[in-house]
Amino acid sequence: MSGKTVLIVDDEPAIREMIAVALEMADYSCLEADDARNAHALIVDRQPDIILLDWMLPGTSGIELARRLKKEETTAEIPIIMLTAKVEEDNKIRGLEVGADDYITKPFSPRELIARLKAVLRRATPPGIDVPIEVDGLTLDPSSHRVTANDSALSIGPTEYRLLQFFMTHQERVYTRSQLLDQVWGGNVYVEERTVDVHIRRLRKALGERHDYLIQTVRGAGYRFSDQPA
Repeated sequence: MSGKTVLIVDDEPAIREMIAVALEMADYSCLEADDARNAHALIVDRQPDIILLDWMLPGTSGIELARRLKKEETTAEIPIIMLTAKVEEDNKIRGLEVGADDYITKPFSPRELIARLKAVLRRATPPGIDVPIEVDGLTLDPSSHRVTANDSALSIGPTEYRLLQFFMTHQERVYTRSQLLDQVWGGNVYVEERTVDVHIRRLRKALGERHDYLIQTVRGAGYRFSDQPA
């Protein structure tokens, strides 16, 4: 579970530092934000694996930010752990109702935080992110960063790899070019939508005739990964 990126959103620098030190010792990468606006910009740009979100923030509250993130398609799947001094049960219920995955009340021990973090990440991580995923003889192994077709290694570029990894972990759904740009290239990177078509073509070529059918064009909508006939 190491190597994951955690965004810490808290307006108190001392708390952010305490959490960051504990997480970095446990081999996590950390991003930090002191309010909802800065947090949202980092989330869109960097797509962290999990968010530690303080309830009480200046301006927009943590609960409002959580509600917004869960409504937006590109951020809805990022797990959120709420951090707060509020111990009243109705606040816990409110936090979970807007889509938070867990809830930790201050003060908490770094060991408890890391244990809860690992548990949420385990639940939220689909195959293909931490463990190999296989579809009809095509296997993507994230630990070795390799793609094989019926046990033969494929030559695949870094962007095509990310595109394939996204598709294999989000099967059967249609994604527009714009959504693919957000998910694979990152929201703040300026790339023409037609660039997606170029990389889709390269990816199909790399997959070869045996597996290129998995990347399906949905006319007027975008692209879908499926082992079912289009």
